[in-house]
Amino acid sequence: MKKTSRLGLLALALSGLAATGHAEDRRTLTLSTYAVSQPGFERYVYTPFRAKCGCNLVVETGNNADRIAKLDARRQNQVVDMVLFSDFGMLEAARKGLVQPLDYGRLKNYDDLEPFAKDPVGGKFAVGYTAYSVGLVYRSDKLPAVTSWKDLWSPALKGRVAMPDITTTQGPLTLHMAEVSWGGTSPSYATGMDKVLANRGNVVTFVKNSAQLAALFAQDEIWLAPVPRFVWAQMTKSGMPLKWASPKEGQAAGLNVMGIVAGSKNADLAYQLMDFWLSKEVQTALALNMIDSPVNKSVTLPKEIAEVSTYGEEQMASLKFVKPDTILANRAGWVDAWNKGMAR
Repeated sequence: MKKTSRLGLLALALSGLAATGHAEDRRTLTLSTYAVSQPGFERYVYTPFRAKCGCNLVVETGNNADRIAKLDARRQNQVVDMVLFSDFGMLEAARKGLVQPLDYGRLKNYDDLEPFAKDPVGGKFAVGYTAYSVGLVYRSDKLPAVTSWKDLWSPALKGRVAMPDITTTQGPLTLHMAEVSWGGTSPSYATGMDKVLANRGNVVTFVKNSAQLAALFAQDEIWLAPVPRFVWAQMTKSGMPLKWASPKEGQAAGLNVMGIVAGSKNADLAYQLMDFWLSKEVQTALALNMIDSPVNKSVTLPKEIAEVSTYGEEQMASLKFVKPDTILANRAGWVDAWNKGMAR
């Protein structure tokens, strides 16, 4: 079946879930999420959900820190009902009493989720909705096959490497893989930090936005870099001689999760949206359009989509998640060590 036909059937399936409601009777559910991929979410999640629930859906966007600060400031009069954060962002919100424990029994699709998406931050405060791997992408016309994270430190690649800044989401994940690759055992990733800082001579830039990576490859400034899977999906369209490497030490992995704000007056609608988002139909639509990789195990993807997604037994077996509490416990120390190291 051609992709266009498959997407058409999915659109019909999603619209078939819809039910209408009278405008004067509609309640409003407010969602706080990232700014990325909003057009895709509007098409495949928000619009069909509005029809299904007969409600209004308002969306606020921003990064983890800013949105947690807003929740904290509105603690006595919350505006937001449902939140999407990174796993460590949700744990931070939970520790501040900003989100409520979930009743997983209200999610019909819960049993179909990957194990790592179930209670991912502990305390039943969240459920995962997408995971992504961070592997190595390289210029195949410039380099032989890349097999290890240690290749980032190769003297032959001096001035041809990019790595993420420690303040980005990918920063701690890459730090974790540096610790693993170089045999470190410190819970604060001390070995990994020392190795990354010592690699400054190889690194063209420590990127603060993953979108920069495609331009750096295209301009022949870099030949090797850690790349999140959701960026790789877009890079494959560039026509450049790029390859994805799954290093022998494994792939770093990140998880984005959903939660319900403490004190929400629309928790019932939030549960409905969560369950809808986790359904096979929606997870498939988002995956086929390369918006998010699925965590619903019943999703089946064609080969051309699976190859650019965090999907399948081999991919899942290679994922190395960083525990959310590890990031929260060490984040301030990492940034301090990073700033001091970069200033030397």
